[in-house]
Amino acid sequence: THQEDQHDQYEQTESGASHAAVVVSPPKRRLKVIANSSDGSDGGDDGGGDGGGDGGGWASSGMSIRRKLQLATWNEPSEGCIYAKVTLDATNVLAYIEEQRKKSKEHITITHVVGKATALVLKEATGLNGRIVLDRFVPHKTVDISFLALIEGGKNLAKVKVTSADQKSIEQIATELSKGSDTLRKGKDENFKKSMGPIRVLPTWLVRPVISIAGYVASGLGLEIKALGVEPYPFGAALITSVGMLGVDEAYAPFTPFARVPLLLLIGALKDGVMIIDGQMQIRKKLKIMVTLDHRFVDGAQGGIMAKIIRGVFAD
Repeated sequence: THQEDQHDQYEQTESGASHAAVVVSPPKRRLKVIANSSDGSDGGDDGGGDGGGDGGGWASSGMSIRRKLQLATWNEPSEGCIYAKVTLDATNVLAYIEEQRKKSKEHITITHVVGKATALVLKEATGLNGRIVLDRFVPHKTVDISFLALIEGGKNLAKVKVTSADQKSIEQIATELSKGSDTLRKGKDENFKKSMGPIRVLPTWLVRPVISIAGYVASGLGLEIKALGVEPYPFGAALITSVGMLGVDEAYAPFTPFARVPLLLLIGALKDGVMIIDGQMQIRKKLKIMVTLDHRFVDGAQGGIMAKIIRGVFAD
C-alpha cells in the first residue's frame, strides 16, 4: 500500500510544521516508554520471552535475548531527559521520494530522509555529536548514525550504522541500510553473532556487567572488542527507529546506557490531517517525529536548531 511504501524494510519506520512539543523530565522521574507495542516475543514484567523466567536455569532458560537485554540494561532512571515532538507536513517529501525512486535503484523512504536530516543536525549542533567520558564531553571525529532493524521475526533488534552520514546522499544512506539489514536478516553478520553469543548463555545478572563494561570500552573509549564483535563507537551519536508500521502514532524511545548516544529519534505513522496552506485548509500527509535527548548534551537553544533543520529538510 502507499502507507507501507513510506516505511522501509529496516525499521518498518511540517515547510508548514504545525507544532512542536517539549517535555523535560527531572531526575528520577524519566518515563522510559510513553507508548509501547508488543512484538509478542516479550513476556510480562516478571516473565521472560516465550513466557519463561529466570527460574528456568542458570542461563535464564526460555528467555529471549531481547528480554534479557532489557532486564540487564535498565534500573530506575536517575538522569534528566528532554522529550520533544515535532509534527511535520510530509507531503513535499513524499513527492520527492516518488521522484527519486524513478531515478534510483534504491527504495528510498521517509526513514532515509529522517536519517539525512539527523546527520545535518549533528553536523550543526556539534554539542550533540560526541560522548561523555569521566564527566567530560569528547566530540566524535565523524557524523555517524545508526538505524534499528527488527530481526528474527521481530524477537530481536540489531543496528545498522552509517558513517559520515552528513557527507552522503539520501540514496547512499538507503544503499548502506539495504545491504546492512539484508546481511543481518540472513544471519551473515559475523560481528552481530559474536556479540549475541555471551548473551545467549549468560544469566541476566551477568549480562548486566558485561554489557556495561563493553559499552564503556567501545562507546566511551572508542576501543574495539574483537572477541565480542564490537567496533569502536558502534552506535555513533544517534539512533533512529520507527513504530509507524506497528500502527502507533507516537512513542518515545528509552536510552540504552551501553550505547552512549545523546539523541534518539522515533518515527511515527503517516496520517492524513488538515493544515492551513496559503490561508486555505488542505488535507496533507502529516508525520510525527519524537525525540529523546540527553539533557547533559543539549539545552533549549540547541533544541531549537535541531527543530529548524528538520523542518527545513521536509520543506525543501
